[in-house]
Amino acid sequence: MIVNMGPQHPSMHGVLRLIVTLDGEDVVDCEPILGYLHRGMEKIAENRTIIQYLPYVTRWDYLATMFTEAITINGPEQLGNIQVPKRASYIRVIMLELSRIASHLLWLGPFMADIGAQTPFFYIFRERELIYDLFEAATGMRMMHNYFRIGGVAADLPYGWVDKCLDFCDYFLIGVAEFEGIGIIGQDEALNWGLSGPILRASGIEWDLCKVDHYESYDEFDWQVQWQ
Repeated sequence: MIVNMGPQHPSMHGVLRLIVTLDGEDVVDCEPILGYLHRGMEKIAENRTIIQYLPYVTRWDYLATMFTEAITINGPEQLGNIQVPKRASYIRVIMLELSRIASHLLWLGPFMADIGAQTPFFYIFRERELIYDLFEAATGMRMMHNYFRIGGVAADLPYGWVDKCLDFCDYFLIGVAEFEGIGIIGQDEALNWGLSGPILRASGIEWDLCKVDHYESYDEFDWQVQWQ
């Protein structure tokens, strides 16, 4: 039996169509059909300034708002050879790293729920809310931050923000250590499956775009790729 699932379906985490082939209750084949998320963003940009357009790009990927803002303003900065103050660039890096963690947590929570583990979802979202508290304090928004600007950021960090961020890092890293050695994926599998980011590095492959692409001010920090 062939079943059409989507593109609008309550169990989907986005607009996606799946053509599923069933043998009884077993799924024997699944063909994903992509392309249902096009919203004419390129056309909208034709008659908007960068400042006017930034609130749109924050909605490209609501899980990684800071990154969509970063790529939007990095292009004009490079084309115009615009120098970004170091403090502003450092703030951007902090926001990008927090956004990265929050994005991965929002992937992990619903994924666990999808495979039947409902309890971890609540613990994971508890940690994610701490990051959103930091975002709200700095940008005024928990999501869709509209914080990056050509040449810097919209506003400096408020008093006490850095201390709160360090408190979160100390708290969060203790929890991360508890999961070391769980769910190991080998190097060959990671490459064959097209994995990337921290999952690829955790499989023992030294690859990080922050080192390769040289964007923002990552090169100015003394850090090593965590890949083992």
